[in-house]
Amino acid sequence: MPSADALKPGAIGYLESIVAHPGERLRLHVSVLDGSDRYSAQFVRLLCGDMRPNGPAPREEPVAAAINGFHQGHAKRTNCGSYVLIDRLPPLRAPRFEVLVYPTLPGSGRQTLLQGGSIALLLDQDGAVALAVDGEVVSTGHGLEAGSWYRVSAAYDPTTGVTRVCSATLAGHRECTLDGRLPPGALLTAPMTFAASLAADGTVAQAFDGKLESPCITTSETSLRWNFARRIGTRDVIDESDRRCHGVTINAPKRAVTGAFWDGSVQDWRQAPAQYAAIHFHRDDLYDAGWTEDLAFDLPPDLRSGYYAVRLEAGGGPAFHVGFIVSPRPRRASAKLAVLASTVTYLCYANQRSRLRPGVSDLALGTLPFVDTTDLLLADLPALGGSTYDVHADGSGICHASALRPLFNFRPTGRLWNFAMDLALIDWLEKQDIPCDVVNDHDLHLHGAALLAPYRCVLTGSHPEYVSLEMLRGLEDFLSAGGRLIYAGGNGFYWRVTFDPAHPGQIEVRRTEDGARPWAETPGEYYHATGEYGGLWRRIGRPPNRLVGIGFVAQGFDVAAPYRRAAGSYNPRAAFLFAGTDGEIIGDFGAWGGGAAGAELDAVGPGLGAPMHTLIVASSERHTNAYLLTKEEMLSTLAVVDGTQNLHVRADMVFFETPAGGAVFATGSIAFIASLAHQEGRNDVARLLANAIARFLDPAPFAPPA
Repeated sequence: MPSADALKPGAIGYLESIVAHPGERLRLHVSVLDGSDRYSAQFVRLLCGDMRPNGPAPREEPVAAAINGFHQGHAKRTNCGSYVLIDRLPPLRAPRFEVLVYPTLPGSGRQTLLQGGSIALLLDQDGAVALAVDGEVVSTGHGLEAGSWYRVSAAYDPTTGVTRVCSATLAGHRECTLDGRLPPGALLTAPMTFAASLAADGTVAQAFDGKLESPCITTSETSLRWNFARRIGTRDVIDESDRRCHGVTINAPKRAVTGAFWDGSVQDWRQAPAQYAAIHFHRDDLYDAGWTEDLAFDLPPDLRSGYYAVRLEAGGGPAFHVGFIVSPRPRRASAKLAVLASTVTYLCYANQRSRLRPGVSDLALGTLPFVDTTDLLLADLPALGGSTYDVHADGSGICHASALRPLFNFRPTGRLWNFAMDLALIDWLEKQDIPCDVVNDHDLHLHGAALLAPYRCVLTGSHPEYVSLEMLRGLEDFLSAGGRLIYAGGNGFYWRVTFDPAHPGQIEVRRTEDGARPWAETPGEYYHATGEYGGLWRRIGRPPNRLVGIGFVAQGFDVAAPYRRAAGSYNPRAAFLFAGTDGEIIGDFGAWGGGAAGAELDAVGPGLGAPMHTLIVASSERHTNAYLLTKEEMLSTLAVVDGTQNLHVRADMVFFETPAGGAVFATGSIAFIASLAHQEGRNDVARLLANAIARFLDPAPFAPPA
């Protein structure tokens, strides 16, 4: 029997962008993990990824490219852990240090607060404040408590080596001071760091978990003062002294966070920046893996849009797919139908680790989670960061998602969710010979409705959960101009995300107030570093019901259920949808859970903005007790919340027309797409979607009822 390591991919990698356009140059970063020095690369077009017994087989097509073949490679090291780098600093003698410190993992090993040259202010292995010079340490010996603010100070005389270290709560309680002696002669020199040390080879060491605020270094000649409240939303760290020893953040620590003097009087950091003068650092923050470039190749200028990957293999192990989306350049559409790839949602789920750990997630699923050999490799590589569904080592939620690292869910195999699930739609469209372009969230964010204007119909994937304001506006403007939208999924348009101008390739989500969420945002930190209020779009006045008629109401992960036709399906306005279908029951089959309505469900909600002329054409039924109402559907605790007792636990399939001659068709289920391939596409779910696409591509305008 092969060893566990032999069952894992032998090479992994990432591109510098998860979206690309024909003719662009792509740069690939590869790490060989199995000890060999060779790997193979193959450029492929992805068509289907479902590996389940009742689903279609995985399918991909090789694409000619200069990178195809074998290459020399080696293992790469990833530098995780966020910090501030000050690369210009005058040599400082007899310094005194002061900083406000909010530790979140004291006692978990040495953690650097400040280091320059051979001098370091730190928390020792027991969480006590200490000063180190040339490896010798003077410590207070009293560990700090997690979750409390302290004023930390230290003084060092390089002539005599006399040293004093002190820590005290802001109220002056639990003050601890210790005098000692360290080797004389040390100077504080650049490069200087806050929140981590840098080894001689540039690797991060002794990273700090927690918040720092207002670091200050004082000598007889000068006083350097860094104000973290300035330039929030950038990488800049400002020194307010006349020396201007400014710095930059590395690996995207969290900014726009409450500081030592936040009193709850404001929630928006822009109203009182002084109350948000802290930065939250984590030992496992990662923005850029920083691997050297291994391969570069140009996409053909006539390459069709779609889901693509570079397939890496080494040592006889399974392949690792470096997935990405190729989309037409704006205003160069080749079809009237556009599939909107949910690249923002894919990124938010990238490298999800929580489902690999036993616990509450197993109970929520109602079944054991599905993992494969690539997931197992992710468990061995903690330095590659987690997803926005995970928490940092200190328990705070991961609010950033970066594309500059290997992404373990951008692949055709594995869990039938998001990227892999949406390939079932691509596979079906290909087999039905329905021409389409694949566009993406990132381009929609940049170009808005102009990106969609050449298309008559836009078709979503299974789970477009995360959207920015710019993306929502783009879809709304497209509909207002007479466009047609097919929402073929569930739990869509749910969380607000923002794009980080200071960190290209990174997005931010803050899980505030309400919603089905893996962690809750810290009070006072509901506004993103861009200044936008985070959380559910429903709580920000833009519920998805306004856009597509339905919104997220329930979830369950054991089995799926069928739909039953509703009275609205017999309205002449909706007759085109059901042409060629038979019977009242729709979708009692599927590769996900055995039905078309499953995983996460959307329904019409009163007072949430669905047009009054919305037709409910079908609703799901027979959900199990593993399906539960979402939190936002309840104002107080209820006993009757599961699918066997509550009629609100259902997926509604809806249709409505828009004033400009367009229309919306929404299915309300993540599992809907996984049913398309049943009986080689000869089924009523596929017929419904084919009917909707055909009519939505017809230029004849829709007419709302009087």
